[in-house]
Order: sequence, then C-alpha cells, then structure tokens
Amino acid sequence: MRRTLDSVLAQSRPPDLWVIVDDGSHDATPAILADYASSVPSIHVVRREDRGKRAVGPGVIEAFYAGLETVDLDRFTYLCKLDLDLDLPSEYFEGLIARMEADPRLGTCSGMPFFTASTGRRVSEKCGPEMSVGMTKFYRRSCFREIGGFERAVMWDAIDCHRARMLGWKARAFDDPALAFEHLRPMGSSENGILAGRRRHGAGQYFMGSDPLYFAATALYRMAHPPYGTGGAAMLQGYLSAWLSGAAQLDDPALRTFIRRYQRRALRVGKGRAVAEIEAGRCRNGP
Repeated sequence: MRRTLDSVLAQSRPPDLWVIVDDGSHDATPAILADYASSVPSIHVVRREDRGKRAVGPGVIEAFYAGLETVDLDRFTYLCKLDLDLDLPSEYFEGLIARMEADPRLGTCSGMPFFTASTGRRVSEKCGPEMSVGMTKFYRRSCFREIGGFERAVMWDAIDCHRARMLGWKARAFDDPALAFEHLRPMGSSENGILAGRRRHGAGQYFMGSDPLYFAATALYRMAHPPYGTGGAAMLQGYLSAWLSGAAQLDDPALRTFIRRYQRRALRVGKGRAVAEIEAGRCRNGP
C-alpha cells in the first residue's frame, strides 16, 4: 500500500483529488492512510464498515461508488479507479491524459501490468490491448457517464469496455514501457488463490455472455502461462459450471449479442482487426 501511495504522489501529474476507500480494514491500513492524509491535502479517506467477507467483483465496485458518491464529478475531466496494490511509473497519468487529448474517441485506457516472479524476473500479465485493465481504469468523464458507469458484478472490467466500444468509444491498454506498471499481487489471486480467481473469471465470462468457442480458445491460450495448464482448466471449469447450473447472465441482450459477434469475428481475423472494424463502423463526433 505504501508503494502505491508513494508512486501516485510522485507522479508528474498527480491527481487533483484522490479518494481512498478503506473497505473495513482490521490491520494498520487506517493509521497509514490517516498519516498520508494529514500531510497531503488532495487525499480524502472514506471508511466503510467490514461486511464480514470478501466480495471480489461487486465488492470492489461497491467500494468504488462509496468513494465516488463523495465527489462532484462535474469538476473533473478524467477519473480513475485505482487499486492500492500497484507501483506506477512516474509519468503514468500524464501519459494517459496525453493520449486522450490526442484522440477524442478514446474513452478509457491504461498501461500494461506485470508482476515480479520469485526469481526476480518481470512477468507480463498477458492482458490484451483492446481493454483498459481493471486495476487502473482511467476514464474520460463523458464516456464513463455514457456507459452508465460500472456493473456491480464480476467482469465489470470487461463489460465496461465492450459497452464503450458499442457506443462508439475506443478502449485501450497501451503496450508502452513508459506506462508499464507493477502489480504487487498477481491478477486473480486476491481471494482463495489464483485457481479460485480463474474459476471466478470463467463464471464471469459466462455472465457477460462470452461465446463458448471463443472462451475455450482463451482458456487454452492461458494454459501456456502460469499457473501452467491448471489456470486455463480452472477458467473452463468456472464457465461450464455456470452454464450447466443455469446461472444468470448480464441483463443487456443487445450488449451480449455485440460481445459474441465481436468474439466470433476475432476468432476468424484476430482481435486487433475485429476491434478496428468495429471502431471504423461506429464513428462518433467526439466526447
């Protein structure tokens, strides 16, 4: 947490307002946040009561909205949902803003995450460039409002990008070394370990309406990356379990259809070309 706090405060373009939500911590978090807030006027801490359990996905967004409710969003052009387990490069926010200023259709963006293995080697988290990543969602305010904000459900961090693209915006994660940031806790490992996180991801893909063949291809791809074999298998298990149990899906048939059409096209021509075709066909006049 201190590494995240220090890396944000060291930004060449630090936030004008940083609302930090303490979601019922029982460790030294409240004291550490109070210490930083006492010396940094832009930090505002919101304390929530402990709900008694973790709620990955919807719980994250509930905490985000607990903070956002204290903000007059009309005062700001940009907003960022930021996890407190990241180490950002010093020009991270400045770089994202520059890209948004250069492209009025860019609604949400991020850099690419990596984690440091036990050997000390830097390991990419293998995120695609067509989605801003969930741990640092940088948004143009007008885009955020047009998509209706974040779904309070698992896969909120993919649903938002698909919905933005459906409405004519662009979503990106830039593979630029100047924007690469360290994820201090590997993606999907925050509740009951990585395999549970992968199963949760698979169930979330079913909820989102992902095409079965496309998701199977994604899971096979993930088998070639740590945790080898088992990670992709856990994703398939989560998807199939949700499917066979008749679990609920996202209550937005138009968006589910849009997602499946994109995914089926991506299987044929690749994600880059599929995204480019959507963006070319869904022009907008600007924010």
